[in-house]
Amino acid sequence: MSKHSNDFIYMQDNPCMHCGACCAYFRVSFYWAEMVSGGGVVPDELTEPLTPFLSCMKGTNSKKPRCDKLVGEVGECVSCSIYEQRPSPCREFQQSWVNGVPNEACDRARAAYGLPPLTHVTLPHTA
Repeated sequence: MSKHSNDFIYMQDNPCMHCGACCAYFRVSFYWAEMVSGGGVVPDELTEPLTPFLSCMKGTNSKKPRCDKLVGEVGECVSCSIYEQRPSPCREFQQSWVNGVPNEACDRARAAYGLPPLTHVTLPHTA
């Protein structure tokens, strides 16, 4: 099996692909230079300014945040329509137990949608 095939299987088994709570719970703010106009990769038209130095993903700066680029239903089947162009907060956010430790922020976002916290045994096994 090719490495690409293994990546596809892992993504299908990845709990994040059946969650998406973090994308619909937190404001996704980041330094403006991550946008294309600042030399980064995040498309400018998908963001809104917060301060002279910070921007956020559209849809995440509200009482009921949900990133405009989240596709699907939280807790069901989700994906990011700009995965390769996502900002650093999205790249750096880790699901609980991915490195052998819980992530309280992941657990809190999941709880807001009635989803149980991930456990160490929830994560897919890769060989």
